[in-house]
Amino acid sequence: MAQAKYSRIDNKRPSGYCSTVTIVVFVALCLVGLWMMTSYSVVPVQNVDESSVNNKNEVKEQSEVKDQASEATSDTGNSNAQQFEDKQGDLPQDEIKKDSSVSSENNPVIPEKQEIISDKSPEDTKLVYADSTQKVKSSDSDDSNNKPGFDEDNKKSDSDEGEKKFDSDDSKKLDSDVSEKKLDSDVSEKKSYSDESEKKSESDGKGQSDSDEKGNNTGSDESENKTDDSNEATDNKTEEKVDQSDNQGSNESSNEKKTEENTNNQGSNEAAESKNEKESQKSSAQSTGFNWKLCNVTAGPDYIPCLDNLKAIKSLRTTKHYEHRERQCPQDPPTCLVPLPEGYRRPIEWPKSREKIWYTNVPHTKLAEYKGHQNWVKVTGEYLTFPGGGTQFKHGALHYIDAIQQFVPDIAWGKQTRVILDVGCGVASFGGFLFERDVLAMSFAPKDEHEAQVQFALERGIPAISAVMGTKRLPFPARVFDAVHCARCRVPWHIEGGKLLLELNRVLRPGGFFVWSATPIYQKLPEDVEIWKEMKALTKAMCWEVVNISKDKLNGVGIAVYRKPTSNECYEKRSKNEPSLCQDSDDPNAAWNVPLQTCMHKAPVSSTERGSQWPEKWPARLGQSPYWLSNSEVGVYGKPAPEDFAADYEYWKRVVSKSYLNGMGIQWSNVRNVMDMRSVYGGLAAALRDLNIWVMNVVTVDSPDTLPIIFERGLFGIYHDWCESFSTYPRSYDLLHADHLFSKLKKRCKFEAVVAEVDRILRPGGKLIVRDTAEIINELQSLLKSMQWEVRMTYSKETEGFLYIQKSMWRPTELETVEYAIA
Repeated sequence: MAQAKYSRIDNKRPSGYCSTVTIVVFVALCLVGLWMMTSYSVVPVQNVDESSVNNKNEVKEQSEVKDQASEATSDTGNSNAQQFEDKQGDLPQDEIKKDSSVSSENNPVIPEKQEIISDKSPEDTKLVYADSTQKVKSSDSDDSNNKPGFDEDNKKSDSDEGEKKFDSDDSKKLDSDVSEKKLDSDVSEKKSYSDESEKKSESDGKGQSDSDEKGNNTGSDESENKTDDSNEATDNKTEEKVDQSDNQGSNESSNEKKTEENTNNQGSNEAAESKNEKESQKSSAQSTGFNWKLCNVTAGPDYIPCLDNLKAIKSLRTTKHYEHRERQCPQDPPTCLVPLPEGYRRPIEWPKSREKIWYTNVPHTKLAEYKGHQNWVKVTGEYLTFPGGGTQFKHGALHYIDAIQQFVPDIAWGKQTRVILDVGCGVASFGGFLFERDVLAMSFAPKDEHEAQVQFALERGIPAISAVMGTKRLPFPARVFDAVHCARCRVPWHIEGGKLLLELNRVLRPGGFFVWSATPIYQKLPEDVEIWKEMKALTKAMCWEVVNISKDKLNGVGIAVYRKPTSNECYEKRSKNEPSLCQDSDDPNAAWNVPLQTCMHKAPVSSTERGSQWPEKWPARLGQSPYWLSNSEVGVYGKPAPEDFAADYEYWKRVVSKSYLNGMGIQWSNVRNVMDMRSVYGGLAAALRDLNIWVMNVVTVDSPDTLPIIFERGLFGIYHDWCESFSTYPRSYDLLHADHLFSKLKKRCKFEAVVAEVDRILRPGGKLIVRDTAEIINELQSLLKSMQWEVRMTYSKETEGFLYIQKSMWRPTELETVEYAIA
């Protein structure tokens, strides 16, 4: 037996068999080794022992942050607070350039998501960018004094405005934390941005499936345990993170959006929309519980819910006072989305937009046909062009503007006179060229009186709203406009006791000018002669002083300029009390849905009363606390009013300089029309004053009345209730800003309708910046993502949150018929 055994070993055949077994074992070992190497390559970054690496990185990061913090602290003079300035080097280059990549006139690029997670303090914090999946750690800093003049004492304010967030520890840390995390992550991002992004993307997309697939192999249990432990740790670190369950879908969406960037019109965009995007939309609708539909309305892409309530308009008893052009808001505001005009393109940038816009964006020609000979608007190929003229200034607005100042030097455009009201503005060329004289014009005209005139103005980048002087007061406080202008606006000022002219008297500042250029001044037709006679009698009874009546020879029109009195002396000397003086109980600042009155309010006489003095000349008035703000008054945030004002201004200057201008990658040359949806003192607009933009400051009707302060600074704004639609055309604004607005609206408005309104007034490619509670940020983000909006940055800490998101070109395909908006 032994011989047989050994003879078998010596035999050649058994020897070959052994060699084969050896090779098989060797190959198997190689495969196991290869599998082990591969399994480590797809494990999330956290699976690697990070202790030594993080320690080295943290030492380096902390030293860099310490240097930055010392510089920032020395700038503010606050040795106890670390404040950081956002610089371009503090963000990944892809992040900084992402907004400028919106080069397509049809659709912004949708980059792959980037999340920069900070676990620098016991509280969960996050800073999410939109261009990769890299995760880094940040060091902590003490920034509890990051908002000068605001502290915990402010929580005792009896104001129901809800601005206590401004004073809480969480809110105080919000902005500097955002900046700090960007600074802290700089070193790691620059070294490992692309590699880590690849690994994270691969691990998110494949890690779990790879782990499951290899679960039956020898030695895989250990790798699976490490993966599970890593994922569990990641979940603990990012409790407040936005749900990322659709990573793979978002990557596919990103590729599809990049394809869409190369298209030139909406049709090609729709063709490029993939099946995955539709599935993603269905998934989003299911997750939010809301399915967006397209508004089926007679007005189509120009739908304004409160001005296109055709059912309410038909039921009006009379339209004698332009009731059909006033706001008729539906009881149930729409939640559908307004369609885009066919071939919509990203608007032309300012200042070129003042001269021309894309015809496809506002495809209306009636005004060009009706007013073309007066140089309002012309059709020129694929553009609508605006020569800068108007009915009363066919040879250009600038000559007309300068002629007015030549006739009345005291008007001093851009110095003495800064904020004006332009009544019956047409396409607002007057207001558009006043920017060159450093003047802001609030222009308005009724919708459809001349087709799309206000829409033309907004598309050009000129401030305007759709409004009419009918039966209600204008949505502005009393005594705020430095001048009021009306160029052949065809408003019957003299009828019904001068009710409409008395409304202008209400909003005009004492000592302010009324500039009127109309045919009754210089033509001799019987109707014009009669109107001129009535106007002379009315303005005299109102104690308006005739400053100048002259003729612009180039344009061949007459211009009459009046000045409102600064005292009550003339009122007391009148032989007749007509128009009568208003009762003391009548609040001149009450303007939201308040009927017009046929009376005049007395001029303020106390030196501490608003309107008794002219503001400082522009631009000095911008940063100065108004003289009538008293230390005995409590400001919105709980401090004495002047301190409140100053602290608010400093806060927004810091936020704008450190975050909005430098830290978020916004291409500001693409931004022209801006709205601060919940403005308090106008601090945001004041901080943005050096840019080529204008800001519509909205003061909500349920908040303290700070709109007079905004006007006093040389800025402008309007009262509004966001439970209703805003009086503007769709696609009016490039950027919307909402500071703790949505949490207030959630309590009393239909939230989805508010979100639909935001979508309506924001242009495709436009930006929305929201500062609010973390809960609201999450809910709002979910709704906006269900409309295919792209998150650019999000941040939350404890109860406070921040969201920067961009609207896409996406529109739903399913229709919703709005019965009251169908003719």
